[in-house]
Amino acid sequence: MADKTPSSSYGAEQIQVLEGLAAVRKRPGMYIGTTDVSGLHHLIWEIVDNAIDEAMAGYCKNILVTLQKDGACSVVDDGRGIPVDTHKKTGKSALETVLTVLHAGGKFGDGGYKVSGGLHGVGSSVVNALSVKLVAEVMRDNKLYRQEYKRGDPQSKVEVVGKSDHTGTKITFYPDPEIFEKIEFDFQTVTNRLRQQSYLTKGIAITIVDERSDQIYKFYFEGGVRAYVQHLNAKKEPIGEVMYVEKDAPEGNIEIALQYSQTFQEHVFSFANNILTPEGGMHLTGFRSALTRTVNNYARKHELLKEKEENLTAEDVREGLTAVISVKLANPQFEGQTKSKLGNPEMRTAVENVFGTFLDEYFEEHPSEARTAFAKCALAARARLAARAARDTVIRKGLLDGLTLPGKLADCSSKDPLISELFLVEGDSAGGSAKQGRNREFQAILPLRGKILNVEQARLDKILANTEIKALVIAMGAGVGEQFDVSKLRYSKIVIMTDADVDGAHIRTLLLTLFYRHFRQVVDEGHIYIAQPPLYRLSAGKMTRYVYSDEQKETAIKQEFKDKTVSIQRYKGLGEMNPEQLWETTMDPSVRSMLKVTVEDAERADSVFDTLMGPEVAPRKKFIQAHAKSVKNLDI
Repeated sequence: MADKTPSSSYGAEQIQVLEGLAAVRKRPGMYIGTTDVSGLHHLIWEIVDNAIDEAMAGYCKNILVTLQKDGACSVVDDGRGIPVDTHKKTGKSALETVLTVLHAGGKFGDGGYKVSGGLHGVGSSVVNALSVKLVAEVMRDNKLYRQEYKRGDPQSKVEVVGKSDHTGTKITFYPDPEIFEKIEFDFQTVTNRLRQQSYLTKGIAITIVDERSDQIYKFYFEGGVRAYVQHLNAKKEPIGEVMYVEKDAPEGNIEIALQYSQTFQEHVFSFANNILTPEGGMHLTGFRSALTRTVNNYARKHELLKEKEENLTAEDVREGLTAVISVKLANPQFEGQTKSKLGNPEMRTAVENVFGTFLDEYFEEHPSEARTAFAKCALAARARLAARAARDTVIRKGLLDGLTLPGKLADCSSKDPLISELFLVEGDSAGGSAKQGRNREFQAILPLRGKILNVEQARLDKILANTEIKALVIAMGAGVGEQFDVSKLRYSKIVIMTDADVDGAHIRTLLLTLFYRHFRQVVDEGHIYIAQPPLYRLSAGKMTRYVYSDEQKETAIKQEFKDKTVSIQRYKGLGEMNPEQLWETTMDPSVRSMLKVTVEDAERADSVFDTLMGPEVAPRKKFIQAHAKSVKNLDI
């Protein structure tokens, strides 16, 4: 990547100031997206990204992230160390400039980084502004420099506090409780992100230490994204080996790995300068275009497709595909503040050419694997045609039923999706109570009989043959498959309401799998909720209290009922509640508690669904054994 010649110096003159730090504390969401748990962890990503930039430039080999007992997070790297000499424009040290001036960093101007991530270069200063305390320590020039900040304001000038025989930077920050809803870091979230960064930066060692639980993980991968794909497919039945290419093109570095598996879902992750681009962009478009064209060209050339047969579609060649596309370029153009999509048009052509040439040569050199991959894609094409016929049948039948709605749906009177809610209720008994207890104006009820199909192991044609799923698809009104349109969703909230037992949990998991795999946009846009019915009804005289856990029950008995004789009713199912009770505990918007389903980590979610709902028994057994001790209220 960046060269290591003496001319590639790194001093204050490489720190270019674009504008001053302003309004970060007043509008933190503009800079880190949100102030919930996701925004909290974004602070770590920003500091780690700076260390990764040093690694991509060839100056850093080790990164250590520590979650401290006192609530702070520290990030140490062995890069060159942030410059500490005086910056000409600000009159302050380069270190203070980086930490207090928005858009100041080595990512702007010449001589800093040819390739970098970070949030438009604002990372360090934003983390500083949103931390109640930040301590910066720099090792360079055989000295140890230190400076402390409070909510973005320096408490002293940069001071020499000792000697150092190596180089690097250590940033320790304490998130501000005035800004964030919660200031406790999640070890698993941090671990998953750092593992991902290790795959994307070959040869760098990243260690995470959690002082709170004495857990330590170290990641080091020489295989790059090839190893990443192997990790993603570890619980699947792969088809052939991992296909891998890396090439330095004039537009930047391109690294791609892919492998098919005996699954029906596509798992493709794209990155630009080590930043995940969940909405894809030009690099992903180039990859998909080359994949579809190359597979079809090979099939035509070797007469795997008959003359009268249609070409395979992009959907066909991506079924069961796991791929990672990582590009590194000098001037990335990201769409949106959160960098969810890469907009550089030249990268589409570069990826298309590099990957298309590689795949064409790979297929010619590995004819057996090429034919196996084609067979998988051809099977997907046949299933697609069958699914289209099944989908068309659903749509036609729905229209004949009148207003496309299934008979067992008790719809709401409102036609405004913004206020309308659809409750998916387990069983006819609970469905009856919900229908009587609901607010008919904006709450619709769809009773589900038994357990729906496990869609993790089924194609769309089989899925749409399931009566319960068919009714749900018609009720949602947004279509399915390639005709799905989230803007036509008839309800802004789709609430899963099941019993608080093992069967209820299973039904909930089956529904979540359906939404995640086939209506992902409904999940991403925050339309899926999980109802929280009470576990107990406590009563003594005229006093009644509903509680949702054993802990709440014990607390309520001690603090609210005190010496009174308490009658305790344990709800084993929703059907045990009458309509009034179901309304006042679980459905009334003024008092109810519901969990909103979000997917912060798509890779982690994919892995969990594959483990719990996939065909392999061994990983599921291992998962259950590992988590059995944490299960509460298990009804057998």
